[in-house]
Amino acid sequence: MNFKMFHQNFNVLDLKRSLDFYEKALGLTVKRRKEAEDGSFILVYLGNDQTDFQLELTWLKDRTEPYDLGEDEFHLAFQTDDYEAAYKLHKEMGCICFENTAMGIYFIEDPDGYWLEIVPVR
Repeated sequence: MNFKMFHQNFNVLDLKRSLDFYEKALGLTVKRRKEAEDGSFILVYLGNDQTDFQLELTWLKDRTEPYDLGEDEFHLAFQTDDYEAAYKLHKEMGCICFENTAMGIYFIEDPDGYWLEIVPVR
């Protein structure tokens, strides 16, 4: 029996703001979208041409308060072939939330507080 990583879900409060962030910060675009007939939720799956893995953003109509993300101990990691350019972009966006220069990595934070690790190709 084999398993393949398929997608990860993040719940978001402002879907447009999140879509704009992920496209600008990481180049992710909408691959598919599902809307509830009653308008109670929208699921948007983001991806790129580098992998089949997708990030699912879930927007719930009745949700108004921020999600409890615990202690920021979980995250997704993205590897980049141009670490310096990525760092410059994220610095300009003001979304870098933690740097570990000893390890040569940093983290960015999305509009809902989710952390995303940026790792250079090694």
